[in-house]
Amino acid sequence: MESMGKKKPRPRRSFKPEFKAEIVELCRRGDRSVGQIAKDFDLTETAVRLWVSQAEVDAGERDGLTSSEREELAALRRENRRLREDVEVLKRATAFFAKETR
Repeated sequence: MESMGKKKPRPRRSFKPEFKAEIVELCRRGDRSVGQIAKDFDLTETAVRLWVSQAEVDAGERDGLTSSEREELAALRRENRRLREDVEVLKRATAFFAKETR
């Protein structure tokens, strides 16, 4: 009885852009609902809806960050984090050497 109602989380999967584009195209045709397509391909409905939404942004049909803008933003955030860490190391080194010279 303890395990009733508790689903094991599905392991995170990654999909190729070509596969995502195929799924988006199936959704756009309108033959089947997003839910039915998700079920047929063993995907979560949320993931399929996100792919369709992102495809609309990339096509200019909807406002938001395009995929390339998202990639650039992630890269800039990584670089910013690395540079902040570098500055912190330099601050510590400056403080260390300032104590040594006194």
